[in-house]
Amino acid sequence: MVELQIDGKTVQVAEGSVVIQAAEQAGTFIPHFCYHRKLSIAANCRMCLVDIEKAPKPMPACATPVTQGMVVHTKSDRAIKAQKAVMEFLLINHPLDCPICDQGGECQLQDLAVGYGGSASRYEEEKRVVFHKDVGPLVSMEEMSRCIHCTRCVRFGQEIAGSMELGMSQRGEHSEIEAFVGETVDSELSGNMIDICPVGALTSKPFRYQARTWELSRRKSISPHDATGANLMVQVKNNRVMRVVPLENEEVNECWIADRDRFSYEALNSEDRLMQPMLKQNGEWITVDWSTALEYVANGVQQIRADHGDAALGCLASPHSTLEELYLATQFMRGLGSDNIDTRLRAADFTHEGKVRWLGTSLASLSTLDTVLIVGSHIRKDQPLLAQRVRQAARRGAKVFALNEKAFDWAMPVAHTVIADPSVWVQSLADIAAALAQLKNTQPPVAGNAHAPGVQTIAAALVSGERKAILLGNAAAHHAKASGLLALAQFIGQQAGCIVGYLGEAANTVGAQLVSARPLGQGKHAAHMLQSTSIKAMFLLHTEPQHDCAVKQHRLDTADMVVTLSPFKTNLDISDVLLPVSPFTETAGTFVNTEGRAQSFHGVVKPLGETRPAWKVFRVLGSMLGLAGFAFETIEQVRAQALPADIASRLSNETHASIDLTPATQAPVCASIYQLDALVRRAPALQMTADARVEVDHG
Repeated sequence: MVELQIDGKTVQVAEGSVVIQAAEQAGTFIPHFCYHRKLSIAANCRMCLVDIEKAPKPMPACATPVTQGMVVHTKSDRAIKAQKAVMEFLLINHPLDCPICDQGGECQLQDLAVGYGGSASRYEEEKRVVFHKDVGPLVSMEEMSRCIHCTRCVRFGQEIAGSMELGMSQRGEHSEIEAFVGETVDSELSGNMIDICPVGALTSKPFRYQARTWELSRRKSISPHDATGANLMVQVKNNRVMRVVPLENEEVNECWIADRDRFSYEALNSEDRLMQPMLKQNGEWITVDWSTALEYVANGVQQIRADHGDAALGCLASPHSTLEELYLATQFMRGLGSDNIDTRLRAADFTHEGKVRWLGTSLASLSTLDTVLIVGSHIRKDQPLLAQRVRQAARRGAKVFALNEKAFDWAMPVAHTVIADPSVWVQSLADIAAALAQLKNTQPPVAGNAHAPGVQTIAAALVSGERKAILLGNAAAHHAKASGLLALAQFIGQQAGCIVGYLGEAANTVGAQLVSARPLGQGKHAAHMLQSTSIKAMFLLHTEPQHDCAVKQHRLDTADMVVTLSPFKTNLDISDVLLPVSPFTETAGTFVNTEGRAQSFHGVVKPLGETRPAWKVFRVLGSMLGLAGFAFETIEQVRAQALPADIASRLSNETHASIDLTPATQAPVCASIYQLDALVRRAPALQMTADARVEVDHG
């Protein structure tokens, strides 16, 4: 530790710290623009100049390492004069357009100009003008004359997103931040550049000119998309979601969110929203009230039970549903005597040993790994924030290995990728297990080729590292031999001392397992239900079979009644009833992320039209049908029943599954980045991105 004085206050900080970090620890604010605690030091703006005793001139606090006995003055005449001089230079070319700037009210330059700017400028020449750039549908670079060349956006791309999409060209007064050779900004984390821009140079294109920051109410929420559980700040005006930004949580998403977390809110007010219950009569959709719709459903359920038995009822629920919705959907089906409920919509292997599959470690620990083997995942697109964690580990020297159908661009160094057709992934993982067994002088669980290309390198790295993990991605979880892949990963983990875990597909993949939203006995799993003609009443909770299910040729048209519970007008060709249920912004709920962290949230706006929370719909239906255990008044009461007291005791990736080396006949089905759920599929800006265009091109 190093001891120094800042404005007369003694501070102890770690050796290697810089003055601005010591000041933060002491509670002393030093004005700055280019410094960001998650990015490398650039010392571009010089706004953080401070007075250090025995130094010949003011020194930049962000780039000056602390030394024992250092004495720093941040508010001396010398320091203030230097800071005001820098501010004068920054304002020389900055346009005076605060009244129309989207950043007004939350602009760092605007805030600091109040304290450090002059009342008049000594500069009388014309201000420079920088031509606007079009870098895609998400980030606006319309007013680059505001840029102060802090290079935060450049460093974010290089260091966090992993791709240098922006850079600085020219020199001196001709310097410009731009995407070179007419390229667009296509990172799945690009929206974070908007947050870290200290001026109004980079703004949100969808939010542009929609509202002023002081008009917005700020409400906390949780991302409903991938299994990270990113913390969000949802900004609202006139009961309408206007913008979504990150809520800092160092243990989960740090200060970043993925673009689908940020921009999917556009779907909430789309023309596709279902505002009132609807029934199909003689092939035509008519609008009805809730009483009529619920009576129709209740009568239909009773008639089908009488004619075909309880086993004729089924429910497919999206793992993006809240814990409370899934719990009551499960209790509803079991109360009716049916075990036909499932959330594993894209799975092909439905083997289950009663254990809750999870990441196997904390999210934060991914940043400290020394070695990681990722199996069956395009992690950069499937889980952008988890990929960012692994990327930080790779920047620190971690070795990243992969087993995939092709070599994906993960925007990080990958030491070696074993490329194999998904049908033989079990054999490929068996080869790695054989190489490891050879190193450990033990027997592998099944026969494998220990001399296959690259496997000895992977085995050696897994044995030699200290903090190691084997992570199974969406394609591995949805694989026809998923249980065999897990069994082999478990063997490798035991022999090499590795963490074994699933990256997790959806916001509530773990939560769905906790409430047992799957067949427990002889019930039909998702694929069976979709292919069966014996299911006569099907409930679809936040589910669109054509997008969300591995089985595309379903038999739902043979059902007597299909009830869709969705915020959107969807499944029109197969449904008989549409019930408008709330998206995550209009209901309270809980998501359990891939590390087993339960995060509850409240609705941030009132339900649109006649929309109702899905948990209330199941509660009312359960009461109408005379089922026990549906007398809930509040969501807190549902949560108390649904959420286990000790989640950690339920989490386990241990398996006793057998390993079959026969090639799989069915390829894993995975959703691409902007097709994952109903919200992202209906967000116009996300559907105009390069990633979405690739999805369309490839069908």
